[in-house]
Amino acid sequence: MRILKKHKWLTAIAAIVLLTGTIGYLNRSAIALWAFDTFLSADVQKKLEKSYKTLEGREPAQVSHKEDKKPFSLLLLGIDQRGHERGRSDTMIYTVVRPVDRMMLMVSIPRDSYVEIPGRAKGDKITHAYVYGKAKLAIETVEKLFDTRLDHYAAINFEGFRDVIDAMGGIALPIEKDLVNDDPYHEKFVVKAGQNRYNGKDALNYVRYREDVGGDVSRTQRHQIFITALLDKATEFGQWTKIPQLIDIMGDNFTTDLAPDDMIDLAKSMVKTGDRTLYSHTLKGEGRRSSSNGLWYYYLDEADLEKAKSWINSWMNDSLTKAQLPIPDPHQTKRPAQSLPVSEVVQP
Repeated sequence: MRILKKHKWLTAIAAIVLLTGTIGYLNRSAIALWAFDTFLSADVQKKLEKSYKTLEGREPAQVSHKEDKKPFSLLLLGIDQRGHERGRSDTMIYTVVRPVDRMMLMVSIPRDSYVEIPGRAKGDKITHAYVYGKAKLAIETVEKLFDTRLDHYAAINFEGFRDVIDAMGGIALPIEKDLVNDDPYHEKFVVKAGQNRYNGKDALNYVRYREDVGGDVSRTQRHQIFITALLDKATEFGQWTKIPQLIDIMGDNFTTDLAPDDMIDLAKSMVKTGDRTLYSHTLKGEGRRSSSNGLWYYYLDEADLEKAKSWINSWMNDSLTKAQLPIPDPHQTKRPAQSLPVSEVVQP
């Protein structure tokens, strides 16, 4: 009888543990957010203050992410800077964030796009805007291109990602064929395909790889995939405990004019439920050498640029519902009825 009773107690305890574990798994985001608020939020906010940098002569838009969570625009700048050189903005993504819908529209501008740069007498590659005037001029150039004001910016030096990715245990990247960079004028490296996780060095080389057929457009799309992979990894259960360490590792490699409390609130709003959708588009165009100076430029397709402008304007309109938002043309049939799995990226 005692043995039977003991067996029943063990069964009951096992059932409780199993049930508790299941509930904990299903609510892992909520638990992580509670733990973050309780133990880490104040420390993280203090550390983020080092990255908070407004630009001279330019006040960031007053966008309340905490209260009404209206849509806002953000220019993501991926800077490839090595050593003491000034660096160039290899990645420029006009991003519209809709916190309530947990949706983002990311319009990438190929680095060689021929554009007008404010204050320069002649047109030039858009990547040179950062060379001439760092983040401030890069923002002004993008605003001129899209004929609209940007609310915020975030500049990230790719060099700073190496140790961050290693600290997170690597990231998943869809590399099906070895990436071999062996042009005499390029940095030499090989990224082996088929790895479950890629370390910081390989991930950085994935971003820098530039010898595929797609050229600048393919490179831009790899940047989008890289950013999404980072976002996925950062929001995994268990990664939240590493946030203070990751911010320290990034150090001066990350700057933004998003206030620390807004950044924290935005991040929480994007991970507290099981759906997050990113729509991405790379501006179309044609690469060719200029007849005047012989330099290679990417000439943007005006019709495609106008479409991108209309998408941005619509996404910034908070009166439109999720179902009413226009999305990049190739994905009209892929619009989710309600939601998509966490961080699903819809790309051409």
